Amino acid sequence: MITPPPDINPPDVAALLGGLSAPLAAIATRSGDVVNAQIAVAITAASIVLHRPRLIVQIYHTNYTHDLIAASGVMAVNFLNHDQLPLIWQLGMRSGRHCDKLAGIPYTAGATGSPLLAGSFGYLDCRVVNAMDGGDLTAFLVEALAGQTNGGARLAWRDARPRLPQRWADEWDRKIAGELDVSLDNMSHINPAAWANPPATWQR
Repeated sequence: MITPPPDINPPDVAALLGGLSAPLAAIATRSGDVVNAQIAVAITAASIVLHRPRLIVQIYHTNYTHDLIAASGVMAVNFLNHDQLPLIWQLGMRSGRHCDKLAGIPYTAGATGSPLLAGSFGYLDCRVVNAMDGGDLTAFLVEALAGQTNGGARLAWRDARPRLPQRWADEWDRKIAGELDVSLDNMSHINPAAWANPPATWQR
């Protein structure tokens, strides 16, 4: 196991990084006939030009959604509404490799083909323009091609966590604990290769 640098105090780091938490979002994508979505909290704005919005979306290598985004080069960032708490379980605690995670969730297809979830606070339909490997994750730089707000109140993790049923919270903690070990093993194995844009599978 890799030990942290001596000048890193995890409680202090948690207090500092906690203020950077992004709203909860369902990252949805389509590759060919396959659609999938997952919950993500590591999303940041990457442009000050409002008529050309960009985001950085971090997706872990172990997630099935990562493989689909890498193949298609597209995703929709669906910002969750305050009443979409159940999606944390449905999209965040299972793998799309073994089930249809979007079964029973109404959605339409955006211009990229990515699912736009009904009832969300809003969405940005995006294409990947670049990517950086982080060893355990990929930081995708995406350009929004379309987007809108639908109303309601945006759901943030800090507000959602206290509302989770205890069994969901316990399962989430066990999931994160396992992912921490994977990240520690892979954070230093960074592939410096540049992003190779896949062939476009959608029309603007």
